[in-house]
Amino acid sequence: MGLKTPFFSAFGPLLFGRRAHRKLPVMEEDLGQLQSVFGEHLPKGALAPAMSGATSRRRVFSAEVTFWAFLFQVLWPACACREVVRKVQACWRGRKTLAAGSAAYCMARARLPLAVLEKLFATLAATLERRILEGERWLGERRVKILDGTGLSMPDTAANQQRWPQPGGQKPGCGFPVLRMAALFCMGSGALLRYAFGNKHDQENHLARGVLDALEKDDVLPADRGFCSYGLIGVLLARGTDCVMRLHHRRPHAMQQGTPLGDGDRLVEWTRPPAPRRNDPWAAERPTLPASLAVRLVTFRVEVPGFRTEAVTLATTLLDANQYPAQALADLYRARWSVELRYREIKTTMEADVLRCKSPAMIQKELCLHAIAYNLLRCVMQQAAQRHDVGLGRISFKGTLAAVRHFADAFHAARGKPRRQRQLSEQLLGILARDTLPLRPDRHEPRARKRRPKQYQLLNQPRCLMRAIPHKNRHRAADPAGLN
Repeated sequence: MGLKTPFFSAFGPLLFGRRAHRKLPVMEEDLGQLQSVFGEHLPKGALAPAMSGATSRRRVFSAEVTFWAFLFQVLWPACACREVVRKVQACWRGRKTLAAGSAAYCMARARLPLAVLEKLFATLAATLERRILEGERWLGERRVKILDGTGLSMPDTAANQQRWPQPGGQKPGCGFPVLRMAALFCMGSGALLRYAFGNKHDQENHLARGVLDALEKDDVLPADRGFCSYGLIGVLLARGTDCVMRLHHRRPHAMQQGTPLGDGDRLVEWTRPPAPRRNDPWAAERPTLPASLAVRLVTFRVEVPGFRTEAVTLATTLLDANQYPAQALADLYRARWSVELRYREIKTTMEADVLRCKSPAMIQKELCLHAIAYNLLRCVMQQAAQRHDVGLGRISFKGTLAAVRHFADAFHAARGKPRRQRQLSEQLLGILARDTLPLRPDRHEPRARKRRPKQYQLLNQPRCLMRAIPHKNRHRAADPAGLN
């Protein structure tokens, strides 16, 4: 009942309460059909509107809608911003027609807080770490986290060039900005735990400082010879973390010194360098480093046909030869190569090798979205492996990505039917567990490309100056006999 007389219209809100605010027309649930697949792995309310600020207003492209649309673009790399807008228009239920351009969506992506994305990434990484089973640990007791670096490219814009300059050997206007990144992966779950990035002037040892916070006590860190330094080993020991690294090529093997522990296994003592070297990444920690370190050197031979290296020397802080045999250390360092598969999944399968945003701020968000999407797929793989008692390494990452893309539509069609969605979820996990990768130990395939690229002329000067490119056969030199 409401007041009809105009004389008492002012008392209506006091007696009967204010009329509910008309809600903004919203889209159907789970834009891109991804929330039904990944929603259980994300914390509830993480993308809720803020109390104040840019994401507090009710918009068509709210923080939640923008996040799922951005994630859709990451999982479908060929999808442009215009296609995402068309998807929003197809889900729109309001009377007002949405603008056909992509400007509103691009501005919404720019408003999306990077801190919220980084928090979601950290939550997913912690979830994957928490679900590791005892049998997935090294020797049944130690967590293994692998450190390695890589590089990414991006569009050639002035802002990107200023933040991440192109290599010096390329001509101006002909190269692309290069981002250098160091990442920490979990060997048991395959999760991307932490990453740090910089430009071409930042060495991987400098970037490694940004990922050490993800290391915990009793973790084991395998890394290649580029990270084998007195400073890093000392910093790791201060954290209670052990390491297994290939000995740096500039440090002598010294297999005739120290205490022998077995065949090709010796315990030696390293002394702190008298003065810090130039551009030392651990110069700040130098006063707290011990004067000497006990390091175990293990040498083993690689007899697998097709492998390049025949002899490998490891430097490790796992000093107990009975608890950590030399063969176990050799197998662990060989398993370090799995980090190359993780990078292949991110850079090749998810096509993050060349990022697409045109400003440094959006490049950081795009990189974080790729990390979130990668860990979300890892969550689904881990769930399938543990549900059906299958090794996580046997489940295909590319197959999981393809299955999620197609099952997302079925999840969306079953919205409002929880029993049907549970059936689809079990069906998805069962398919992933049955479609396993073949066992191919010591597989050898040369890193070579069979399909030849088309013979276009190289762009060796800025495009604005290179107007016309003559065909390579148009101006062939005349034959001495006068025949062409």
